Amino acid sequence: MKPSAAPALVFSTTQINMNFRIKVYGRDALGRRVNKLVGVSGLLALVGSVSMVNKLLVRAFSCLFDKCVCRLRRGLQISFYVK
Repeated sequence: MKPSAAPALVFSTTQINMNFRIKVYGRDALGRRVNKLVGVSGLLALVGSVSMVNKLLVRAFSCLFDKCVCRLRRGLQISFYVK
């Protein structure tokens, strides 16, 4: 039997970084304040799960506005700014 593969991102890293600036605001898992621009790897590190990042990315790519703001219940706010 093959081992199950780790879930992958729906969009490529190049495609995401070409289309968006990703800003994260709030508190991370350790309780420290965060207010910075991140790339895809930084977003994965802060959110923690690939499936949640996929949901956020699908929402950002389908958004018709210049900015898409996603808020997580744990106090983290992720803004996708269209370039």
